[in-house]
Amino acid sequence: SEQPVFFVQAELTLEDDLEAAFSKALENMGRIDVLINNAGAAIGENYDGTTVENWNADISLNLTAHYILSRLVIPGMVSSGGGVITNISSVNGIQALGNPAYSAAKAGLISFTQTLAIEYGQKGIRSNVVIPGTVETPIWRQRAKARPEVFDLVKNWYPMGRVGQPKDIAAAVAFLSADEAGFVNGASLTVDGGLTAGSFRMIKDMIE
Repeated sequence: SEQPVFFVQAELTLEDDLEAAFSKALENMGRIDVLINNAGAAIGENYDGTTVENWNADISLNLTAHYILSRLVIPGMVSSGGGVITNISSVNGIQALGNPAYSAAKAGLISFTQTLAIEYGQKGIRSNVVIPGTVETPIWRQRAKARPEVFDLVKNWYPMGRVGQPKDIAAAVAFLSADEAGFVNGASLTVDGGLTAGSFRMIKDMIE
């Protein structure tokens, strides 16, 4: 049977907001078996455009919030005998692609996921991280409005000849959350159409 969707709004950079949202969710659902940390945004586009203020803001949203939410759900998961935590990182976390503070946070998220995996695996909690490439989300569609050719330019870097769609990432998250992934713990699953597999564009430029 279909389960109702329950929405709770919170400012993810405010710990009190997160605690209040967690309490409401727990009250409504009774228990939390799966946590997907999917929030993300970037302010500083490059190093020169990065300030201490926007550095801290990017780290707070893209890393610290994930830590706080994980800390909130883990005790209940331990009590109930298990659960799944899936963090959404980015290819920016494994390559230099701009947005230095955002990228540092996404790299830290990979390490943080590994820590959760080894510390809580024996307590039945699996922790994994998905590493998406460019995904056509509302943020990217806003970029496309300002620069209509952006997707045509970006897709040339992808061996599959396209950027990702939200359903591509959702499918990976669904797998990691399912019982079929019961022995997958501490994994980094790259969902980027081959972007980080090698220097696709360099090879094309050399051969063509």
